[in-house]
Amino acid sequence: MVAKKKKEIQVTALTICHQDLETLRSLADVEGKNLASLLLRCVQLTDGVSQIHCVKQIVPLLEEADKNGTCDPTIRSCLDILAGIYLSLSLKNPLKKVLASSLNCLHEFFLTEAIQSFTSRLQEELNTTDVYSYRKVIDNISSCMENFNLGITSVNNLLENVLHFLQKSLIEISEENRQFAGNHLVQTQLMNDLMVGIRVSVTLVQKTQGLQGTHLAISSSPTWRSMCGLLSIFTRFLNDDDLLRTIQSTSGLAVILFIKAMFHPPEKIPDLISSLLLRSVDCESIPEWFLNSCRRLCCADVSESALLFLCQGTLTMLDWQNGRMGPSGEALLLDTVRVLFTLSSQIKESALEMFLSRILASWTNSAISVLESSSPSLKDSLNGNSSIIKRLLEYVYTHWEHPLDALRHQTKIIFRNILQMHQLTLKEAELDKSDLAADHFIFELTQSLLRLEWHIKGKYICLGCLVDCIGVERILALAKTIPSQILEVMGDQSLVPYASDLLETMFKNHKSHLKSQAVDSTWIDKWHETWVSPLLYILCEGNLDQKSYVIDYYLPKLLNCNPESLSYMVKILQTSADAKTGSHHSRGALGALMACLRTARAHGHLQSAADAWGNLVSRAKIKQGLIHQHCQVRIDTLGLLCESNRSTEIVSTEEMQWIQFFITYNLNSQSPGVRQQICSLLKKLFCRIQESSQVLYKLEQNKSKHEPENELTRQHPSVSLWQYKSFMSSICNSLFEALFPGSSYPTRFSALTILGSIAEVFPVPEGQAQTVYQLSHDIDVDHFQTLIGCLTSTFETVKVLAFDLLMKLPKTVVRLQDSEKLQGLFQAALALSTSTKPYDCVTASYLLNFLICQNALPSSLSTYLTQQVLCGDGDKSAAVVESNTLMVIKCLLENLEEEITQAENSLLQAAASFPMYGRVHCITKALQQLPLNSLRLVREWRPVVEKLLLMSYRLSAVVSPVIQSSSPEGLIPMDTDSESASRLQMILSEIQPRDTNDYFNQAKILKERDSFDLEDLNASIPNVDTSAEIKGKEGKTCDVTAQMVLVCCWRSMKEVSLLLGALCQLLPVQPVPEPPGALLTEEQVKEIGDHFKQHLLQSRHRGAFELAYTGFVKLTEVLNRCPNVSLQKLPEQWLWNVLEEIKCSDPSSKLCATRRSAGIPFYIQALLATEPKKGRMDLLKITMKELISLAVPTDDSLSTVPQVHALNILRALFRDTRLGENILPYVADGAKAAILGFTSPVWAVRNSSTLLFSTLITRIFGVKRGKDELLKKNTMTGSEFFSRFPELYPFLLKQLEAVANTVDSDIGELNRHPSMFLLLLVLGRLYPSPMDGTYSALSMAPFIPFIMRCGNSPVYRSREMAARALVPFVMMDEIPDTIRTLLAKLPNCTDQHFRQNHIHGTLLQVFHLLKAFSDSRYRMNAYSQQELADIAVCTKAKLWLAKRQNPCLVTRAVYIDILFLLTRCLDKPTKGNQPVPEHLGLWEEVGKIVSGSELIRGFPYTFTVPGLPQYLQSLTKLAIAAVWAVAVQAGEQTVDVPISFSQLLASSFPEVRLLTLEALLERFSAAASGLGKKELPPLLWNMGGTFLMLAMKETHPECSCKILKILHCMDPSEWLPQTECCVHLTPEEFLDWTMDVASNERSEIQSVALRLASKVIVHHVQTSDETRDSVAPKLKQWVQLVVASCGDHLPTESRLAAAEVLTSATPLFLTNPRPLLGLQDTLALWRCVLTLLQSEEQAVRDAATETVTTAMSQENTCPSTELAFCFHSLPFPVEMDTREPPYLGCLPQTSGVWAVS
Repeated sequence: MVAKKKKEIQVTALTICHQDLETLRSLADVEGKNLASLLLRCVQLTDGVSQIHCVKQIVPLLEEADKNGTCDPTIRSCLDILAGIYLSLSLKNPLKKVLASSLNCLHEFFLTEAIQSFTSRLQEELNTTDVYSYRKVIDNISSCMENFNLGITSVNNLLENVLHFLQKSLIEISEENRQFAGNHLVQTQLMNDLMVGIRVSVTLVQKTQGLQGTHLAISSSPTWRSMCGLLSIFTRFLNDDDLLRTIQSTSGLAVILFIKAMFHPPEKIPDLISSLLLRSVDCESIPEWFLNSCRRLCCADVSESALLFLCQGTLTMLDWQNGRMGPSGEALLLDTVRVLFTLSSQIKESALEMFLSRILASWTNSAISVLESSSPSLKDSLNGNSSIIKRLLEYVYTHWEHPLDALRHQTKIIFRNILQMHQLTLKEAELDKSDLAADHFIFELTQSLLRLEWHIKGKYICLGCLVDCIGVERILALAKTIPSQILEVMGDQSLVPYASDLLETMFKNHKSHLKSQAVDSTWIDKWHETWVSPLLYILCEGNLDQKSYVIDYYLPKLLNCNPESLSYMVKILQTSADAKTGSHHSRGALGALMACLRTARAHGHLQSAADAWGNLVSRAKIKQGLIHQHCQVRIDTLGLLCESNRSTEIVSTEEMQWIQFFITYNLNSQSPGVRQQICSLLKKLFCRIQESSQVLYKLEQNKSKHEPENELTRQHPSVSLWQYKSFMSSICNSLFEALFPGSSYPTRFSALTILGSIAEVFPVPEGQAQTVYQLSHDIDVDHFQTLIGCLTSTFETVKVLAFDLLMKLPKTVVRLQDSEKLQGLFQAALALSTSTKPYDCVTASYLLNFLICQNALPSSLSTYLTQQVLCGDGDKSAAVVESNTLMVIKCLLENLEEEITQAENSLLQAAASFPMYGRVHCITKALQQLPLNSLRLVREWRPVVEKLLLMSYRLSAVVSPVIQSSSPEGLIPMDTDSESASRLQMILSEIQPRDTNDYFNQAKILKERDSFDLEDLNASIPNVDTSAEIKGKEGKTCDVTAQMVLVCCWRSMKEVSLLLGALCQLLPVQPVPEPPGALLTEEQVKEIGDHFKQHLLQSRHRGAFELAYTGFVKLTEVLNRCPNVSLQKLPEQWLWNVLEEIKCSDPSSKLCATRRSAGIPFYIQALLATEPKKGRMDLLKITMKELISLAVPTDDSLSTVPQVHALNILRALFRDTRLGENILPYVADGAKAAILGFTSPVWAVRNSSTLLFSTLITRIFGVKRGKDELLKKNTMTGSEFFSRFPELYPFLLKQLEAVANTVDSDIGELNRHPSMFLLLLVLGRLYPSPMDGTYSALSMAPFIPFIMRCGNSPVYRSREMAARALVPFVMMDEIPDTIRTLLAKLPNCTDQHFRQNHIHGTLLQVFHLLKAFSDSRYRMNAYSQQELADIAVCTKAKLWLAKRQNPCLVTRAVYIDILFLLTRCLDKPTKGNQPVPEHLGLWEEVGKIVSGSELIRGFPYTFTVPGLPQYLQSLTKLAIAAVWAVAVQAGEQTVDVPISFSQLLASSFPEVRLLTLEALLERFSAAASGLGKKELPPLLWNMGGTFLMLAMKETHPECSCKILKILHCMDPSEWLPQTECCVHLTPEEFLDWTMDVASNERSEIQSVALRLASKVIVHHVQTSDETRDSVAPKLKQWVQLVVASCGDHLPTESRLAAAEVLTSATPLFLTNPRPLLGLQDTLALWRCVLTLLQSEEQAVRDAATETVTTAMSQENTCPSTELAFCFHSLPFPVEMDTREPPYLGCLPQTSGVWAVS
């Protein structure tokens, strides 16, 4: 909204040497008109921009001299000086380009002299011998060849010298780089110089004609020798893995270019390069000079990186256009891609993977160039069915989900080029789009892509390329619902960008196709039906995330493509908006309408706001949207008002009124995201007001007599400005009113954020600037006190917002001149800084910083300042802040020193009275607001810094014994009575720590005394049973617990760490001897590092070492940027030291081997994560190798402690996102270590291995976003997995084979194989893709038999895991055969010897495979039905496993589950035939199983029998399915069923009853809601009596709930009259019983009983006057029951039930014009509504709003008040004073009905 300021161009002024300056002075003429005078004026200017104007006058001046036809010595000297100036300027200085551009226009008359001058000056440059000056010379050579004629000519004249210089400079720079190994700052600069030198060499060969043959004709010439020398250097760089990859890459380009320029004849160059790439160089057939220069490339052991960059050079530097390379070039092209395919399976490093993907994309571009004029044989080699294209496709499929975005982008380029390559191989007659779509390769590719799941990102990219290739019509013909399918997945944030881009490609393509085919405008209807209708469905019916992403990503693109669609969408939504206004969980059509209008206005598709209000949406709808129950509808409506594509659009009066109305009811939104959006949108509105006000000011000044074109500005500008001012003032007053004491956090956050935006958007005007509003004008004393009060909030966010707002106010507003007030505020801050409540010290820091910045400190503090600040007026404010900060820090330090001294005597006293962390926190916060690298009071600061360090070390020494204890955690923070302290003592005695730390052995009672000695205290209190009592600051006795001491200690250490980190990061680090401005010496930095090291490696408390890590990271970042080499190498030294200490496993080591190695991983993580990313990451590589070698178990290891440390450290490193892709090459080794470590006999190793394995699973497969254990998003294809981690293929296969071979020993020994679980967990996340090619050697088939054998494990969980892991390994079309094979393995009933474990494992595999097959979206085709029928036949052959012949209930249960799944899948008629189960007699067999089961014949078992609950559940599900199947076949006829529901409900096992009741509840609920397609089957008629009897005798809580829910679903008129005959209770007595249940039972039953009782009461009241009178005495009891159910202490379910009951009872009891309840009872129910509206639970508030909505929908209620209007959709807790009940406006409009006493 706010226009960005134009960035001013910074131009460094040019300077010349003294000699040239004197020359110009001597040559300048008196009039100042010659060239020397012009140059003299130019160099005397200090502004670079002004010098540019002078330089531009040079050529016109020389043109005047040219007319005289003379080139006098003056011009000759000036040209020489100009050459010197040009070469002295830096490469990026704009003056250099301006000068080159001017000299390019130099007349021929002066060219000779100019060339001579430039050549001479360049020769001087080439004579440079200083290594660190080489870069400037190289830059000059580069600039000379960049569109600068004089420079190019000069370089050509000095070509031999230039080549020699480049050779010399590259050799010396590389040698210098080698000598400075370890100094990454110097090395970074030197490697950058190397890179530039190589690039300049390449440019020189490309642009210099002399190197194309003439100089190279003589092999003994200096030029030739230099070229050979450079080629040799590039070859060495190419093979040097210690250099940056970019240097190697550029060297690869240079090698190929130099070969191209030097090798003759050119026809043999492709063959030579092919032999290099294939490592098959014949050394006898190549020239000697080539062998000498490229010897390393001619051997067989060329590195992978060198080959890769040679391929890059081949594709980049050779000319592939128009078939110029000939047949040998085509062969080279094919050889290159084969080498790249080989490298793709070998390369692990992420940087090289990135290079490889780019080179492959480059290869496809080169192939396209060659194919345009290639031979038929090449076309055959590169058509869609060729092996190369299949390998390319395989590369795309295995890398399109790669974690690197750039690499995924390259797969898109490769895929698009594959399609283009295939097109080029086709005959011209086949190139039409329709013919192309029918092409076998394209058709199969399209089909296979469409078959893929939508969670694969690559699918979207490739489909987009296919749309561009064949058009969207072909894809829509294959998948008509594809727009809806794509929109469905847009609820997943990670897929949204891909989905929206694909949709945009498709609907644009579709639009252009339809327009080209149509003869009239009817095409738009088809386009709307295809693309807009699914969108409208999602907007109205989709879930919240889905709608939000569709609105943000898809809707704008659709409107930009076809803005006319807006009217179509609005027309449809308007018609349904009245009926579907939405609710708290649904936007409805109104929400969709607001979203469309908001998007249209923000993107400029609405001409003005008047268009929207007048034509598209009514004003009532706007107001309704602003307070809608659904938060996103409110946001969209607000966005419609605030957002506009024109930042100067006038805000109308109506819009301002609506904004005020919105703010009144939306400040306390509970959702953080909604609050952020509200504040952001209002800021946009304020920006519009500010910018449009500037337009209005201009209109007012111009006093234009013309009517403005905009309707909204027809009123006079001064009126609009006055309205703006009044509106802003009203808004600010409302916001300050919302900050009343006790207001909620959401309200304060919103109000302060909006006020901060106002202060930012409407700044204090400077000079003549005008602003329509200033916040300071509306701030009075009360408002100021309100903001100060916000600093005391317990929420730090509120403190930050209030402090920032105070800082934005002008100092004239801050009324702090009263010295007493100042002293009081300052003393309050000091007192808060020693509070035992942590948030108080944060308040203190903000108060002190406020006083510092406002220069409002007490005058008594001035004694701390001995040096005055000298500064100019401009720096006065910064100087005052610095001096004030210094005074406050000195004061805090003085107090802190005293407190540390007391703490050294008694830490208990300090913990209770003056915890020191508050003081340190205030010091840190004060330092953070200073520019500590440019302080003025250096002499004052130096002792302060020394004192700060000293105090930090002293404080650390005091608290270290506690946090370095092996058991530092205390218990509950405030044990304030003797009883709790005695419990504390008992617990402490049970968990005695390993080391004898006095604070944790026992709780103490301490009395006030002169001094505290812990040993004396122990001796004086023999029987301690309370916490320590000491005298606080006010003389009150307070208790001290272990936890209080711990909090004091770890927070103190935390603040010390943050302070040291701030000092390291912000203060200038200088070597010794330090310059006068240095504040931190080298020794001090080392001391800080040692402190962090000791603390991180020895602390046990997580809170302490986590914050120490934060400070240590800041230190390491500073050290890595430090020019001092000794300091720069400190992190490396620290790293080696700690690794050595870990490896030695010395028993005396203080390293913590428990608590996941405590701070050790953090320490190493800080050292590695801050290593410069632009370097080689050598520390990371070496450390990972060391750690992995330690983590892998070895037989000769004497101690497992190093292994535990290594595993814990690896886990931390793999979790660190800052290491990014650099850590990926070690994932495979980490996984090996974790899996092998899981087999260790030592628990600590197994525990650490498990944690590491969990981290690696997340790192490989992504963060799990759902509850499903195997989400499709967290899986990948086997080819992708093993292509990224190829080492894991043989490892996992070998481990799985070892497990499978011994999983079930023949001798009966139990072998659990701990690693089996991990292996199956990994394999279960892999799946075979239908895109998998045949060229990968990493097939998943070898795993299948081993996974099947793992199903024989004696461990139940392992058998389940094996079954789950098998599913993704079997292709969908292979599942039926696999199932039949598994079923054939099962024993027959006549077999004598079999193992139930084997049977169970096999059955589980069958079950999961069958489930996967049935869940497939292709399940319902005829092929699948036939396959399932065949499986059913095989299943019937083993039916004995489901009967009593099988003694094992576990295997019986699984077999029954398989039968249940089969019957469910097959129970569908196909083409008029009867269902398959009937045809196969499957239901008949099922009936026999049920009839012969224990459900009929009784249970001889008890719950001690293994698998009985599982068996009961499976059998009951099958029995219920059989009953429903018989009922469906019989229709309304009476038939025999295998088992009746009454028999099931009479079972003694609750599992059976519960499952039966759930099935019945589903049917009754569907019938009651009208969702069922048919009425209840006859089987369920007249069951009211059965449920009544069950309700009375049921003892199982869940079953009781289900029974009451069923009764609630049934019509009371059906079962209420049966109460007397069934349960011997009258209906009134049954109501009493129900209310008793609702009063006394547990919450889940209570809520259901309340609903049932309410329904019975409503039934009685509505039936007749007689029944109404019979329940009248019960109404008051019912009201009391409802009131009791609304308490905040009750579970959510109870309050939801109360809200539902109130909603259903509203027409009868709350808004009835003839009240049935007394006034008190009616008001009590309304009070319940308000109580629920103020609930903390969002669901309860939403349910309560339904009550109010129902009340407001009654015709007899009064809708006139605004409160009543707002009650329609109240979306959040209400903050209101209920002394005057606001619900009176909702009461029925009656008079004289109630008698009020």
